[in-house]
Amino acid sequence: MNVDGVGFYSCLFLAVFFIGLALLLALLGEKGARLISGFNTLPKAKQALYDQQKLVRDQCRLLVIWAIVLGGGALLSFFISQFFGVAALILWLFLSLKEIHWDANTAFEKYKKSPEDRKNG
Repeated sequence: MNVDGVGFYSCLFLAVFFIGLALLLALLGEKGARLISGFNTLPKAKQALYDQQKLVRDQCRLLVIWAIVLGGGALLSFFISQFFGVAALILWLFLSLKEIHWDANTAFEKYKKSPEDRKNG
C-alpha cells in the first residue's frame, strides 16, 4: 500500500468533490443550470432558449465520469503505485480542458431548443 504520494489524496479528494457536485446538480434538477459556469451569466431570455434539463443531465454525467477516472486513479495509487494517481490527474486535466469553451453561445449550442419546444415550454 502506497499512501505517501500526492496522487492518492488528490484523486480521492477530487473524486468525492465531483460526486458531491453531481449529486447537488441532480437534486436541483433544472434549477441546477444556474450553477453551470457560463450559463449563469446568460440573460434570462437567452437561458429560456436552452434545454436546461438536458444541460444539467449532461453536466452530471461529465462530473461522474471525472469522479470515476479519479476514483480509479486513487484506488490504483493506493494499491499499486502513486504514478497511477498522477496519470489519472493528467487524464482528468486533459478531459476537463477539452470541455472549456470561450464563448457561451458555442458552449451550449447543442442544448438549444427547437422552435416547437420553445412554443410549448
